Amino acid sequence: MTVQVNIYEAKSKLSKLINRVIAGEEVIVAKSGKPVAKLVPFEKPTQDRKPGSAKGKLIISDDFDAPLPDDILKEFYQ
Repeated sequence: MTVQVNIYEAKSKLSKLINRVIAGEEVIVAKSGKPVAKLVPFEKPTQDRKPGSAKGKLIISDDFDAPLPDDILKEFYQ
């Protein structure tokens, strides 16, 4: 079920709204009747990151930070 509340109500009843979200409801926060935000349960990323897992899969050219050629710079700054 989805419930919509205005910002003032959301500020004054945040704890109750969070409990509703935990219970499975979706809460829409509105400003002047127009939806601007949605409260949904936080989901932990499904996979832990492993530092170095892309080692050997990326190649960075020795001149990757060299200035761009003038003809490309002219196109960029037009």
